[in-house]
Amino acid sequence: MKKIHLLLIKAFIRPFFVTFFIVMFILLMFFLFKYIDDLIGKGFEWYTIAEVMMYASASNVSMALPLAILLSSIMTFGSLGENYELVAIKSAGVSLQKAMQPLFALIICISIASFLFSDYMLPKANLKYGSLLFDMRNKKLSFLIKPGVFNNSITNYGMRIERKGEGAVDSLYGILIYDHSGGNGISKIVMAEKGKMSKTKDGKFLILQLFNGVRYEESNGSSSSFNNRQVLTRMRFKQTEVKLDFSSFGNGLDRTDENSFMNNAQMLNRKGLTKRRDSLTKSLDTLNKVTKINASSYYKQNNYLKGYTKVKAKPVVINGSVLNVLQKTNRVQALQNAFDQSETIKQTLNNRLLDYDFKVKEIIKAKIEYQRKYTLAVSCLLLFFIGAPLGAIIRKGGLGLPVVIAIVFFLIYHIISTVAEKSAKEGSLDPTFGMWTAIVILTPLGVFLTYKATVDSALFDVDYYKQLIVGLFKRKKKD
Repeated sequence: MKKIHLLLIKAFIRPFFVTFFIVMFILLMFFLFKYIDDLIGKGFEWYTIAEVMMYASASNVSMALPLAILLSSIMTFGSLGENYELVAIKSAGVSLQKAMQPLFALIICISIASFLFSDYMLPKANLKYGSLLFDMRNKKLSFLIKPGVFNNSITNYGMRIERKGEGAVDSLYGILIYDHSGGNGISKIVMAEKGKMSKTKDGKFLILQLFNGVRYEESNGSSSSFNNRQVLTRMRFKQTEVKLDFSSFGNGLDRTDENSFMNNAQMLNRKGLTKRRDSLTKSLDTLNKVTKINASSYYKQNNYLKGYTKVKAKPVVINGSVLNVLQKTNRVQALQNAFDQSETIKQTLNNRLLDYDFKVKEIIKAKIEYQRKYTLAVSCLLLFFIGAPLGAIIRKGGLGLPVVIAIVFFLIYHIISTVAEKSAKEGSLDPTFGMWTAIVILTPLGVFLTYKATVDSALFDVDYYKQLIVGLFKRKKKD
C-alpha cells in the first residue's frame, strides 16, 4: 500500500504545481493588463513593480488554489484510468476510496495551510498591496509629460512639449517653458527645438538640457529713464540648461501610512474582523437610539409660562382643520414654522440614514470576509471530491479533455459563489449563507460523482451513449 500511496502522491504533485503556477501566471497577466497604464512608463524601479506584483499574486491564491486542485485531481485519476493503472489497483482489492486516502490526507494539509494563509498572511499582503498600489497610481513624476498638454506639476513652472522621442522617455521635442520663479508677476518664456531630461544624484533637481532655442525675458525699465518703458530681451542659444526644483516629489515613491487602510475588511484577520463587526454593531445601536431621541424631540410640545415654569397642557378637542384654532394672522407663520421643522427632521434623518447604510454594509463585508477564511479551505476539499471521481470516470489524462471539464466545473462553482456573494453584499442574502451557497449546492454533486466512480459508471463514456441510442432505434424498428 505504501508504494501505491507514493505512486498516487507523485502523480498528483507534479500536475498540481504546474497547473497552480500556470493559473497564477494567467491571473497575474490579467492584473498587468488592468493596471499597465498606472505602472509602466512612470519611472518606477523594477523592484517596486515586482513588489506590487508579488502582493497581487498573494491575493490570487484564493482563485488559483481550488482550480489547481480540481484540474490536477482530474488529470491524475484520468491518467491512471487511461493507462489501466486504476484497474490494476482495483483488481488488487484496493477500492477507489482507499486509493484516494493518501491524496485526501494531502488535500487536508493543503486546506489547513490555505486557512492559515488566508487568516495570517493574506490580510498583510492585501494591506501592502492596497497601500503600494494607491501610492503608485497617485505618484506625480515631473518627467511624465504628455505631449500637447501643459504640465504645471512643478512649482513656478509650466511646460508643454509637442512629442517625445521614440523609445526614450527623456527625449523631448518642441519644448515651451513658462518660468514664473521671478516673483514679479512677469514670466520668462523659453522655447527649444529639442531637449533631454535627467535628475541629479540626490534626486532634488530635474535638469533640462535644451538645444537650439530662444529665451524671452520682459522687465520694467530703469526708474531713471525718461519714459520708464518695459524692456523685452531676446536671447538665442544653441545649448543651455534649466534646473527645476524636484525636492517636492521626494526621493522615489512616497509611501502612505498603512494604518490608514486598516479599516478595510480584506486587510483584517478573524480577530480583527470580529472586533470591527462588534464595534460597528455597537455604533449602529447608538446611532438608532440617538436618531430616535432627536426625531421624537421635534414632536414634543412643551408649554411654558413666564419664568420658564413648565405646566401640563390640557387636552383640546379640535373639530375640522387644525388651522381653525389659530387666528388668521398667525396661520401663515404657523405653516412656515411647520414646514421648516419638517425639513429639519427630513435632513437629519437623511444624514443618519446615509451613516446607517454605510455601517450596515461594513458589517456585511466583515461577515463575508470572516466566512471567506473557511470557505477557501472547504472549497479545496469539495473540488477534490469532484475532480478525483471525474478523472476516474472519464479516464483521460493530459491537458485536453480534463482541462475543458475542469474549467466548466470551476466556472459553475465560481459563478454561483460570485452571484451569492454579490447578493449578500446587497443585503438580499444572509452573509453566512451567501458565502456557503456554492459549497452547499455542489456538495451533492461530489457525493454523486464519488458514488458513480466507485461503481465504475460510464457516466462520460461516449460509446456507452452511442450503443444506448442505437439500441433504442433497434427496438423501435422491431416494434
